[in-house]
Amino acid sequence: MDIEIMPYHSSWKSEFLEIGQRIREALGDAAVRIYHIGSTSVEGLAAKPIIDIQVSVRSWNNFEHLICQFNSIGYVHRADNSDKTKRYFREAPGGKRTHIHVRELGSWAEQFPLLFRDYLRCHTDECELYAVVKYELMKKFQKDRRGYVDAKEPIIWDIMRRASSWSQEVGWRAGETDV
Repeated sequence: MDIEIMPYHSSWKSEFLEIGQRIREALGDAAVRIYHIGSTSVEGLAAKPIIDIQVSVRSWNNFEHLICQFNSIGYVHRADNSDKTKRYFREAPGGKRTHIHVRELGSWAEQFPLLFRDYLRCHTDECELYAVVKYELMKKFQKDRRGYVDAKEPIIWDIMRRASSWSQEVGWRAGETDV
């Protein structure tokens, strides 16, 4: 599948809210927090038209139950995910492209995408810089998703260094659940 970056679309927020509500109904209290993350969660930021959702859980205990609950609403566990800090789900065949990242509440892996998102939400100049890089990389890595992801890493870490300083200045904390 080709990499596609497009200007921000206001429907992304409502898409997240619809999916997030379905997750909330299926998982109940097992989902301590449900967040809209990734570029589609930052108003005005160009993005791949894929909704990224982070579900925070207290622990991996009873994970088989979560798999069943996600399956019941059309999401499939991707056991082949190599990132051991999360469990990953995708849409079932034929469903709208969605990435669901399940992470442990309070972990560094849970906090990272939230700080990145919140910093970008407060710094439109950083969004513009990030968007320019993403468009350039889309052209360069049109059919190479791994190459695209790897090439974004330097700009992400540059932004995160600034986000870390900002977080200390403002006393940043992850907000309450989005759904």
